[in-house]
Amino acid sequence: MKIVSTNQAPAAIGPYSQGIIVNNLFYSSGQIPLTAQGEMVTGDIAEQTHQVFKNLKAVLSEAGASLETVVKATVFLKDMNSFADFNEVYGQYFSEHKPARSCVEVARLPKDALVEIEVIALIK
Repeated sequence: MKIVSTNQAPAAIGPYSQGIIVNNLFYSSGQIPLTAQGEMVTGDIAEQTHQVFKNLKAVLSEAGASLETVVKATVFLKDMNSFADFNEVYGQYFSEHKPARSCVEVARLPKDALVEIEVIALIK
């Protein structure tokens, strides 16, 4: 097991890692729309989703993976009414390659984020 950490994504805000590699699989912690400096992006669902993908790309790269090697994404939305706007941005990152996905509405996310995404990816 290998811990993945990069300063190109926000540091963990609790007792967890940005991600873990086990047997050629990378498991990310959930990414919310914090900048690498730890500042919250307070825009709409589209702006927040773009920041989450920036973070995911950074931790995936550090792990030796990429969006193209993601096999499963789990999405947490504060409000399912924002699903269409979220999905439009999501489709910009997963257009040809479409990993399996779950998407659920939750009562609240850390720092009152509108979206959180975690992924599982194959290591290249």
